[in-house]
Amino acid sequence: MEYLRQVAAIVWKDLVVEVRTRERVAAMGGFTVLVGVLFNYAIDPTVVEPQAIASGLIWMTIIFGGMLGLGRTFYLEEAEGAFQGILLSPIPRDALYLGKVLSNFILLVVVTALVFGVFALFFGLRFGAHPLALVAVILLGTLGFVAIGTLFSAISVRTTMGDTLLPILVFPALVPLIIYGVTATSRLFQGLPVSEVDGNIRMLGAFAVVALAAGAGLFRYVVEE
Repeated sequence: MEYLRQVAAIVWKDLVVEVRTRERVAAMGGFTVLVGVLFNYAIDPTVVEPQAIASGLIWMTIIFGGMLGLGRTFYLEEAEGAFQGILLSPIPRDALYLGKVLSNFILLVVVTALVFGVFALFFGLRFGAHPLALVAVILLGTLGFVAIGTLFSAISVRTTMGDTLLPILVFPALVPLIIYGVTATSRLFQGLPVSEVDGNIRMLGAFAVVALAAGAGLFRYVVEE
């Protein structure tokens, strides 16, 4: 129970800071709207059917927009010199990691909802006949993304080239997630039955579990270097 309270305290602190500053959500949300506007003018619907390429565009927007927020996961603590103080506190390292993952996950879910709203507005997307399956794909993919991104953010924030290093570390690790996520999303947009994406959903779930377990286990060594 104490462990859960520690995780909740980290999540609450991050969300309160974000509500006060609106720094990360504003950056990610602004990027999302900008991408939607650019694609609206760049894609000719008489030549390319938006429904056919929407899944790839949506995942690209989520990942690139999410990187703007993930890159600042530990920035405030590091900039204010509080990160070392947190590490000296009795809170378990994995509780700190999971708290950061959950706060990032909540913020990215908000941004993801905005992504779908923007693409529905500009491209008139039809999200298929199985919205719950689509939600499962997006949530599992987002969870796996933030689990990987939070771990690597702890590495990059303590280097002189953090903003440059983070994408280099994260993108190769996301290849399986992107493959299964884009494939499942595309099939659901086409109105195919859930049985056609069941394997993809399982793989996304497995990726998220492995990423969380690996991140919680490795975080201790990352922050102590």
